[in-house]
Amino acid sequence: MKHLNKTILDVIGNTPIIKINKLAKHVSSDIYVKLEFMNPGGSIKDRLGYVMCKKAVERGQLKPGGIIIEATSGNTGVGISMFAAIHGYKAVFVMADKQSQEKINNLKAFGAEVITCPTNVAPEDPRSYYSVAALMAKEIPNSVFMNQYDNKDNFACHYEWTGPEIFEQTRGEFDVYCAGVGTGGTISGTGTYLKEKIKGLKVVGVDIEGSILAHYHKTKEVIEGHGYVLEGIGEDFLPDNVKFDVIDEFVMVKDEESFQMTRRMLKEEGIYAGGSCGAALLGAIRYAETLKTPKRILTVLPDSGNRYAGRIYNDQWMREKGYQVNTDTKTQDLIQKILKNAGVKL
Repeated sequence: MKHLNKTILDVIGNTPIIKINKLAKHVSSDIYVKLEFMNPGGSIKDRLGYVMCKKAVERGQLKPGGIIIEATSGNTGVGISMFAAIHGYKAVFVMADKQSQEKINNLKAFGAEVITCPTNVAPEDPRSYYSVAALMAKEIPNSVFMNQYDNKDNFACHYEWTGPEIFEQTRGEFDVYCAGVGTGGTISGTGTYLKEKIKGLKVVGVDIEGSILAHYHKTKEVIEGHGYVLEGIGEDFLPDNVKFDVIDEFVMVKDEESFQMTRRMLKEEGIYAGGSCGAALLGAIRYAETLKTPKRILTVLPDSGNRYAGRIYNDQWMREKGYQVNTDTKTQDLIQKILKNAGVKL
């Protein structure tokens, strides 16, 4: 059976692209989404975890029996964990405490050590998850800090892999590439490759209110970020992998509207995706609403909704955050009536 894949790492990539229908019916542009949550580990970061680890091994940085350390919002950690499991490495992940419990549990399921640090501290604060990860890499023998924010392999991953894959799938027949911006690797690497292949392509970044990236792109001024709930995009510092010259413009979104779009995506398009996916799609739609002529827009949906079942898809959590929840009370009342008449204890 030589035609079969040898390990789970061999099935990363080749994720499908589909058209958005109901949610974009009010715009004249066509919007397409690449379903990166269909990677085996559930996110686009499967690509990054694999590439960073593989290149670290090739350079001799990651040695047999070594320990991989990373500051992650969760998804990159899963990608690294798959590589570590297959090749016999240990992993230690440092996360901000705003990340979902599902993400923490996923990493622990792989046997990784997970440390959580306070979210609302400056990146240079010794308590920040960036600082703690870097310190651990200095103190723990035979360890490697992957540092996806500044690691050039992040850009290379998407320049050498995601970009060519998208171009092959679409034959370059689209006009705008849109993506959320966090570490910067996805939009910068993919955007650079696609701009080399598609004449006149526009690259649009999506940033979250509270992040500093869009403001810096517009003004070249570094401001102080403030807290936001959304996971996976936005930063309070400038990662080396954000190539601002590749990004033509930014679209800003907010927490609640991103979460509402995420929930609508499931109910109206059947796409079970994470909060950064709702933000990316909202950004693509918002950009389309500004266009005078129709364009073909492609955006990336980074991760799966199953990592946010206890948050974005949880009505109680949404209400606790002060976000609006639209419930079908008529159907609920009918169900309650049927159960009561049937003698079912509620």
